[in-house]
Amino acid sequence: MTNLDPRSMIALAGFMSAVMAMVLLFMRRYYPPSIRGVGNWAAAPLLWLVSTVLFVVRGAIPDWLGLVLANQLLVLGSVTYYMGTRKFMGQPSTWRTWNWVLAGTTVVFIWLTYGWPNYPLRVSFFTVVSGVLYAVQLRFMLRHGGRNFPVRLVEVVLVLHLVVLAVRLGSIMAGNAGSDLMEPSLFQTLYIGAYVVTVLMLSIGAVLMATDRLRTELEHLASHDSLTNTLNRRALLQRCEDELERAQRYGNGPSIMMLDLDNFKAVNDTHGHQHGDAVLVHFAERTRQVLRRADRLGRYGGEEFLVLLPGADTEAATRVAQRIHATLAAGHALDCQVSIGLTSWTGSHETLDFMLSRADAALYRAKHEGRNRTCVA
Repeated sequence: MTNLDPRSMIALAGFMSAVMAMVLLFMRRYYPPSIRGVGNWAAAPLLWLVSTVLFVVRGAIPDWLGLVLANQLLVLGSVTYYMGTRKFMGQPSTWRTWNWVLAGTTVVFIWLTYGWPNYPLRVSFFTVVSGVLYAVQLRFMLRHGGRNFPVRLVEVVLVLHLVVLAVRLGSIMAGNAGSDLMEPSLFQTLYIGAYVVTVLMLSIGAVLMATDRLRTELEHLASHDSLTNTLNRRALLQRCEDELERAQRYGNGPSIMMLDLDNFKAVNDTHGHQHGDAVLVHFAERTRQVLRRADRLGRYGGEEFLVLLPGADTEAATRVAQRIHATLAAGHALDCQVSIGLTSWTGSHETLDFMLSRADAALYRAKHEGRNRTCVA
C-alpha cells in the first residue's frame, strides 16, 4: 500500500469528481425544480475537481494556487455540499456565516504557507476544519434527513470519514505527519484513499437522495389530484377496496361519504374558473382539517369528492359530516355549501359498488331535499 502514488490517487479522486459532477449537472437540468439543492451538489464535486488538479500540479505552480487555493476549494466544496443538503431538505440556506468561515480559513492557510510555513500544523488545521464541516453535515442530516437508505448511506460515509480524520489528527500529534502531501507513506496513502472513497460516496449519496425524491414525487403525482392535492379517483377507490378487504377479515368496516359542492356551476359562471378552482382547494383544505388521520379524502370527479372513514359506524360518520358542514360555514370568502350522501358497511357480503351506489342515492336525496345537508342510506 505504501508504494501507491499519492498523485495518482488524487488524480483518481479528480476523475471521480468530474464524472459525478456531470451526472449531477444532468440531473439538475432534467429533474423538476421542486427538487432543490442538486445544483449545489453538482458544484461541490466540480470544486473538488479543481482542487485535485491544483494538488497534482503542485511545484509547477505558485504556492498560493497549489496550497492556499487548493485547500480552500476543498473546504468550499464541503460547505457547498452542505448547503445543497439544506436546500434539498427544505431548510434555510444562508451563506453569511459560512462566508466568514471561508474568509477566516483563507487567512490561516495564507499564514501557514507564507507567514509561518509549517506542514504538520497546516495539515492539522485542515483536518480539524474538515472534521467540523462533516460533523455539521452529519448533525443536520440526523435531525432532518429521515431514515431512507440514501440518507443513511451519506450518514455512514460521514461517520467513517470522521473516524479517518480523527486517526489522521492522532497520527500527526504522534509525530507521523510526514513532510509533504505527496510523500508515499502509509498514513498519507490511507488518508488520500479515504478521501477518494468519500468524494465518490458523497456524490453517489446525492444522486440516490435526488432519485429517491423524484420517485416519491412521481408516486404522489400518480395518486393525487394536482389541484386539490387529495387522492385521485383511482387511488381513492383502491384505498376503499383495501379497507373492505380488511373488513372482510376483521369486521368493523368503513363508512363512505360522497360530497358534492352545491351550485358550483353557478360559481364558475359568475366568478370564473380560477375562482372555482380556489373554492375547490379551500374546500379540500378545510375538510382535511376535520378528518381523522386514518380518513382519506379524494376527488371523485369535478366538484364531487369522496371520503373514506375506516372503522366508523353511521353515528361516527354523521358527526364527521356535521363537522364538515360547520367548517364550511365559518364565514371565509371561499366557503361553500355541500351536500353529503353517507353510507356504512353492513357486513361481510358488502361490496364497494353497492356502497357507492347507496352513497350516491343518499347524495341525490340530499340535493332533492334542499341541498347543504347530509342524508344517510
